[in-house]
Amino acid sequence: MASITNWVRYMAHKLEYSLTLSLKSHTREKLSDRELLGVVMKNLFYGRITYLHNSIKGQEMAPTMGTNENTLLVRKLPVVDTRYVFIGDAVVLKDPNETNKYIVRRLAATEGSEMVSSDEKDKPFVLEKDQCWVVAENQEMKSKEAYDSRTFGPISMADIVGRAIYCLRTAVDHGPVSNSELAMEEDSPILAVELDVDEMAKDHKA
Repeated sequence: MASITNWVRYMAHKLEYSLTLSLKSHTREKLSDRELLGVVMKNLFYGRITYLHNSIKGQEMAPTMGTNENTLLVRKLPVVDTRYVFIGDAVVLKDPNETNKYIVRRLAATEGSEMVSSDEKDKPFVLEKDQCWVVAENQEMKSKEAYDSRTFGPISMADIVGRAIYCLRTAVDHGPVSNSELAMEEDSPILAVELDVDEMAKDHKA
């Protein structure tokens, strides 16, 4: 059971998320003040700030993820920018070549970073505004084998849909995802309140 401190921190995260979503709706749909308040209250008291994601099997994210099906608990992000997602985080993003599918990769660099290849034939370049660079975690894979920014190039930050915070590989092999220190600190109260391993196991595809 979550401690009082975790509940307070959790509700603070949830309020921030609810307000951000509601203001987006207000801007887009021109909600009245009453409608805006209703959306805030609905998101705050009935919504969750995580969801379950069944990830396809693959070697790119080993050892965090297994080579068979994985069930991830993913934190929704109110805004996808460097205030909420950090270098080193395992992020869920739209597949650049199949936008109806999603992949998980590590965030390696964001806008303004100079990217220098180990291949002298490739010229250095700087990531443009709202661009980022994502990489596979498996160190044993060659760069040409890994399906990441080394093969498909930079992606838009807007293509990131969340941060993986817990991974269930099998019913007996599961645990928190190792992310950046800032992310781990921010996500700890969310894990304390919203993590339900039994629910993840039911949703899991072996």
